[in-house]
Amino acid sequence: MHIHQINLQPAVGGGEVYTRWFTRALNAAGATITLHVDPANRFWDGLAKDGIAVVPANDASSIVDQLPRRGAVVLTQSRLPDELVDRFSADHLLTGFSHMPILGRSAAEFTRYSTVFTVSDYCIGLLRKAGIPQVYPEPLYGTYELDRGRPPREGQRVVANSPYHWDNRKGRDRLLSIVEPIWRASMSRAKFSRRPGISLGVVSLLSPIKQFPLLFSLLGPVIVRHPGVNLEIFGNGGYAQVRDLRRSLAVLGDRVRFWGYQPAVESVYPELDYLMTGLPEKEALGLNVLEAQAAGTPVLAPHAPPFTETMVDGASGFFYPDPRQDGATGFAGLLDALVAGRPRPDPRSAISHLAKFSFGAMVERARKVLEHLRQAQGIAP
Repeated sequence: MHIHQINLQPAVGGGEVYTRWFTRALNAAGATITLHVDPANRFWDGLAKDGIAVVPANDASSIVDQLPRRGAVVLTQSRLPDELVDRFSADHLLTGFSHMPILGRSAAEFTRYSTVFTVSDYCIGLLRKAGIPQVYPEPLYGTYELDRGRPPREGQRVVANSPYHWDNRKGRDRLLSIVEPIWRASMSRAKFSRRPGISLGVVSLLSPIKQFPLLFSLLGPVIVRHPGVNLEIFGNGGYAQVRDLRRSLAVLGDRVRFWGYQPAVESVYPELDYLMTGLPEKEALGLNVLEAQAAGTPVLAPHAPPFTETMVDGASGFFYPDPRQDGATGFAGLLDALVAGRPRPDPRSAISHLAKFSFGAMVERARKVLEHLRQAQGIAP
């Protein structure tokens, strides 16, 4: 089966990491893949191999000329303009992923898809409530491989990079995207070294769906009460997201540090005592939660889906009540216990839990997807 997969996102987030691994899984399951991507996003470098072609597409409409006239299997990992949804659903077998929970967002686009895939039971339930009966019935969980398409470089030094991802559609961002690198080049790049005490960390794209500014506006006053607790931020985001996150963490002063996007995350997780997630309801799965556990770093997360699918309380980390519901008193009690010496779990001991997120498990799920697509095309097994 030949699948035309689409991901036109200009930045690297969980959806792009997922796309890379799912492309490999589909190929391992026997499919030939043509992946249509934003040419400015270098995350796809090195993915092409026998059975996987990576094709630049300057915009979504240019993909029309890259497909056969009719009958292609199209699987989009990013949302498409309405006119292309109409065209592809008329001329091809159009399927795709919903990588974000349908909360306060229209699901109208997905009504025209033959099948909608998603990555958690949480998101399956939301799609059904939104009136999308053709949602694939099993969650296509991601995997926890850490190299993200490059040879692992354990022990690589982590150095400070820009915390900003500039949106060149905006005049301000275009200007700052020129000025900021010049300013940074004039300064020595800080090298990461772990500080004494407990190191909490964020390893994530600093996107609105994570709601980090709101989260830390509630947790910051709790963390500041413990002088030995520090916060390290690994990831980049838009100007407003970084600005708002800095404001919410101002109470911590120099106990919070921003390190920007880090390609070698396998060098980051071992430096942290605990990974901090964002708030739950806009999160589809949380690949960083899987990666942290695979690296032996336990996770602190609000006790809600989808984290209840990706964590085992006490084994792969600890849950705490949503701080919007209890004024962060639950998190305060948890942090008190951690500072007092509560044993730190090693998530790698939760072998059966991690097994369902392995790359081998992802390949088996991809085999089932290919069988589903064959049936949708009317091809006998």
